[in-house]
Amino acid sequence: MKQSAYKDAGVDIEAGDALVERIKPLAKSTNRSGIMGGLGGFGAFFDVKAAGFVDPVMISSTDGVGTKIRVAIDCGAHDTVGIDLVAMCVNDLIVQGGEPLFFLDYFASSKLDVDVAERVVAGIAEGCRQAGCALIGGETAEMPSMYEEGDYDLAGFSVGAVERARILTGSDIQAGDVVLGLAASGCHSNGYSLIRKIVKDQGLSYSDPAPYDTSRNLGEDLLTPTRIYIKSILPVLKETDMIKGLANITGGGLLENIPRVIPDGLAVNLDAASWQLPPVFKWLKSCGNIENEDMARTLNCGIGMVAVVREADVADVIQRLTAGGETVFTIGKIVAEDRAQCVKISNMKIWS
Repeated sequence: MKQSAYKDAGVDIEAGDALVERIKPLAKSTNRSGIMGGLGGFGAFFDVKAAGFVDPVMISSTDGVGTKIRVAIDCGAHDTVGIDLVAMCVNDLIVQGGEPLFFLDYFASSKLDVDVAERVVAGIAEGCRQAGCALIGGETAEMPSMYEEGDYDLAGFSVGAVERARILTGSDIQAGDVVLGLAASGCHSNGYSLIRKIVKDQGLSYSDPAPYDTSRNLGEDLLTPTRIYIKSILPVLKETDMIKGLANITGGGLLENIPRVIPDGLAVNLDAASWQLPPVFKWLKSCGNIENEDMARTLNCGIGMVAVVREADVADVIQRLTAGGETVFTIGKIVAEDRAQCVKISNMKIWS
């Protein structure tokens, strides 16, 4: 039987169909209240009222995984970058009070490898389960000549909702409020172009033991998935008014993400001595000869999420977040000061 002209051009429709059949149970495993129908339609429906909202405002976010995907491809380890993809999107929803409702993914490659794609989507489904949202649809694009053989790229799209009266803006943050830092699980999904350069400059392979933790190989450690903070933070937002502002520490690090939720006329004093810089960051700083300011602007430095609370609520918020599985540090204070650089970090010399 003659092969189809489209397949001759490098696009295998049958492989795409096979992938859809494989991922249907993965998507079904993420079902939650509000889901209407399943995969296969031209679009996906979601009933916000059935999800329990009364006066909802929709909130959306889109993101990717960046060159962390290059590490996954080079290691042949495709099982967790999907978690990163979900995390990078849904953590941007929670900082504005949004509960993630559903997620869509975009997977693009030169030639579809169904086994690899299934592993990636399995990670996306796991991320959705961790976030409590439904994997409701997606797109698989096979584009010969656009990507090198064996390479792929990912994009994610998350949609959530927040009750209108509970939108989190940070507008009521005041001088004297306390800054809490929630521990990161590792480098998350930022700074990997720099990280990969340092690995290359050090003459290391991802299969080598991590220089800072010989119990794991370097690739395994660098592929630790981004922490998803939804299930620990969302109950605090729904049940109390104690969290006044949240900042997701992604690209731009501590110095550029925290100011996004701080009102004019206020600044943030952080103390680097209030949490321990994880070993991977110490190694990157030393081998990459990275200045302290660059560390705080490029990497999360061990803090994946920041919360601003009243001083009187610190103990209660820490208890709630700790019960939710987080490691929480009191890392700074809000001060009445209007300065060019909103965030000042003292004691960074201990990072050296």
